[in-house]
Formats: sequence, structure tokens, C-alpha cells
Amino acid sequence: MLGLIVSNLVRHKARTIATATGIALGVGMIVALLSVGSGLKRTAEQLVHLGQADMGIFQSGVADPTASVLPTSMVERLERRSDVVEATPLLLVVTGIKQNPAAVVFGAEPGGFFAKRLVMTQGRRTLGQERVLVGDQLAEQLHLHPGSTLQVKRQRFTVAGIYHTGIFFEDTGATIDLGAAQQLEHRRNEATTIAVQLRPDEPLDTAEKSIRQSFPGITILGTADDASRVGANGQLISKAVTIIATLALILGGLGVTNTMAMAVLERERELALLNAVGWRRRRIAFLVLAEGVATSVLGAGVGLLIGVLGADALNRALGVSSVVSPHVTPWTIGQALLIGVAIGVLGGLYPAWRGTTVAPTRVLGGA
Repeated sequence: MLGLIVSNLVRHKARTIATATGIALGVGMIVALLSVGSGLKRTAEQLVHLGQADMGIFQSGVADPTASVLPTSMVERLERRSDVVEATPLLLVVTGIKQNPAAVVFGAEPGGFFAKRLVMTQGRRTLGQERVLVGDQLAEQLHLHPGSTLQVKRQRFTVAGIYHTGIFFEDTGATIDLGAAQQLEHRRNEATTIAVQLRPDEPLDTAEKSIRQSFPGITILGTADDASRVGANGQLISKAVTIIATLALILGGLGVTNTMAMAVLERERELALLNAVGWRRRRIAFLVLAEGVATSVLGAGVGLLIGVLGADALNRALGVSSVVSPHVTPWTIGQALLIGVAIGVLGGLYPAWRGTTVAPTRVLGGA
């Protein structure tokens, strides 16, 4: 049976390739969007836990968390709370590095836990008006080392050290003194977010509710899902995936239907002969259906490769690889193959039925 399926597909290779290519493009788009969506969720989680904080406090009502504005005076009030161990303000400077506009520069207090948790791999942890610490991935991209010069906005800084945190968002960025960042952004006594470290025995939900009541007008992000709800990117990608998946099923199914229906018409004598020699209708239907599924799985496999490579290429082309890294999961691969099989089944149902209606008399040239 398998040999017959392969030989039938190879015999009409031009038609098989055309159909598989159409399916591959649809599945590739789905895989690319799913992997970028997964990368966005991972970035959102890292944004919540900057400096390995338990939660991040942002201004309520802003579409983009990086556009949040909070007074640094909130830090003292937060640290007086019994459920908070430490709080540190952070000012995010976006598009501040000309060589890599996607890299984020973090303005941080030298004595805050964000700066203290930077693991130095080269140089020293020194923050000042003219000193900058650089993440190891950004340092590799820009060929920086201790003693190098890095311009942030309009000011030049000397690289004091290279750090690694294991958090993509931080390792592809840089860190400067909070006061220097406030000068660059003209935001005196203001921060983008306040990272909060809770007491170990304090439930996150309870602390969130209490802090939110004490500070009206703030949004607290404690999980990746919280960050996804604040921004619309994840929802837009999810809806785009649903739309494209539906279109892929419809268009791919029609393509497979057309291909397999043409194959059935061209092979009426062959199918009639199989019927005449004792093949059951169910077996003939399975043969036609399996050819459609095989074509779709072939297209889905190629689409998976296109999606993975395409997502990475798109990220680099748009210059956002420092913020979002496509993340292909086993579930992404499973969805791609599942859609491929679904296309083959849906597209092969009618041709499979049509193949079972061919009368044995067709082998003799009868009507």
C-alpha cells in the first residue's frame, strides 16, 4: 500500500509539489506567528521579573509598559510595608543605542537589587555618570569590552564591565546609573517601573491586592499572563494565527481536493481494476485519502522549516531580535503537523468517496 501511495504521488510530481507548496506556505506562516507569539510571552515574563523581582509596578492605562511613568517617591512608601523586602526604581531607555535600536538601556540605582544581581563576567560593577555595564550578548554584537565607549542617546559612556543574568531581555541590553538615565530622558525623580521583592512567605495574590489598594492608578504585573493582558500584541498574534489557520485549512483543503479529484478522474481504470480484483471500497477510499494526507504532511514538514527560518529572518529584518526571540515549542511542531493532517483528511474526503464509485466495468472501457 505504501509503495503504491508513493508511486502515485511521484507519477504526478508537478501537481504534488504545487499542492504541497501551497500548504507549506500556509503552515509556515502559522509556525512563524506561533513561535513569535511564544517569544513575546517569554519576553513579557522577563519584563515582569526584571532583576528577578517578584513583581513589577507600572502606570495604569498605558498601552506599552515601557511608556509608564511613576514617581520614585513610591519606593520609600513601598519599603515601609511589612510584605515588601526591597523595592528599586528602573527607568527604561528605548532606542537609545544607535547601533542596536532594539536594545533596552536600564537606568538603575547602584545599591538596588537589580544592579547587585548582575553577574559580572568582565570588568567591575561600577555605575556612575559616565559608566555603563553591558549585557554579554549586546557586547558580543557590538564587539565591546571594558574600556570601550558606548553612546547612549547623546552621551558617551565608558564600559565598566560585562554582565550575564540569563534573562534575554537584560543580556541584550545595558545598564547605567538611574540619575544619568533621568537626565537623558528629562524625567527627574521619575521611573518606568518599580521592581519589588516580597517576603518569602507572602502570597503573591494577597500582596498584589493590598499594594493596588494602597497605590491607585498603578498596574501590577506578577506573571507573564498579566503582561500579555496589558499589551495587545499577544492577542493580535493569537487572532492572526486563528485566521491564517482557518484560511490554510480552507485553501489547503480545496487544493488537496482538486489535486486528488483530478487524480481520481485520471485513474478511473486503475481504481476499477483494483475493485475488479477484489479490493474493498473501504480500502480504495483509504488509498486515495492516504495520498492526500501524505501530500499535506509533506507540505506541513516543509512549512515547519520555512516558519522557523522565516520567523528568525523577519525578527532580524525588523531589528527586534534584541527584544523578541522566536521560540519554537514541541506544541508548535505538533500543531503544524496536526493542521497538515487535517488539510489532507478534509481535502481527501470527496475524492476518496468518488474513488469508491468507479464501477468495475470501467476496466473494460464501459460507462
